[in-house]
Amino acid sequence: MRYTVQVIRSDRKSMALQVDAQGQVIVRAPWRFPQAEIDRFVAQHADWIAAHLQKVRIRQEEKQGLAPFEEQELSELAQAARRDLPARCQQWAKKMGVRYGRITIRSQKTRWGSCSRQGNLNFNCLLMLCPEKVRDYVVVHELCHTKEMNHSPAFWQEVARAMPDYAAQRRWLKTEGQRLIDRLPGT
Repeated sequence: MRYTVQVIRSDRKSMALQVDAQGQVIVRAPWRFPQAEIDRFVAQHADWIAAHLQKVRIRQEEKQGLAPFEEQELSELAQAARRDLPARCQQWAKKMGVRYGRITIRSQKTRWGSCSRQGNLNFNCLLMLCPEKVRDYVVVHELCHTKEMNHSPAFWQEVARAMPDYAAQRRWLKTEGQRLIDRLPGT
């Protein structure tokens, strides 16, 4: 399988490999790493790259039959999310003993939610098309970021403490949720 590799150099300490949604292979590398070392890194991960490029190809084929959401649909989902998600946040924050700032609803192509350092929460309006348990998981996930602003083991312990079966909800988002995001205009 042939592909081109985009190298992005920065002040990072190690190399990282990514295959984006368009099938572009990206290597992020420190400034000081020689090209030969980057080439060796890519060659060592050839199987991983091939598997991820195959997933991108399959996903693109599946997207062919999906109708994009209309603006009216997204607007209605955002309105429903503004009614539903703040109540969930309030309920879960009380159970977990955490505080948060304001809540914003968006149609996001890459995230289901996020939490700023100030404790402001952002949620994807497409959550309204997800099962309630999945919505609860995303709320819990973001509220846990008010305690741990990373995805460390301590963070995942907080998530598990609040929602022991979170892994099933997370899996649902990775499989079924991607089909929803694929229907956003411009994806």
